[in-house]
Amino acid sequence: MISMARFGTRDLNGAKTFYDGIAGLLGAVRAYDRPDLVAYKTAEGGMLLIGIPFEGDATPGNGNQVGIQADSRAQVDAVHARALELGGKCEGKPGIRGDDPNGFYGAYFRDLDGNKMTIFRFGPPDA
Repeated sequence: MISMARFGTRDLNGAKTFYDGIAGLLGAVRAYDRPDLVAYKTAEGGMLLIGIPFEGDATPGNGNQVGIQADSRAQVDAVHARALELGGKCEGKPGIRGDDPNGFYGAYFRDLDGNKMTIFRFGPPDA
């Protein structure tokens, strides 16, 4: 349903380094790069934009979160680990959420500006 999300940043160059580091793990590439904004796009067309706000300072929203679907549990693990290596903050280690061992497997982190993300996969463990 959702095809695009945007986060604000106080440091666009730092955000580019952070998101460049995880975008490739997800098969995403820079769709465009402007002085005030960078956009990452997947082959399926979903986009994540990171930019300087139009007005005021960038602040993370209380209760806001963007989720990115992964192709495997291993990809969840890899993206979460890379986000932390790049200076992100862990908000929940990779693992099953809920009672179904074949259901939601996810991990949570915050980027350098405090924006919260989840990387997740629905389905049984990787074969």
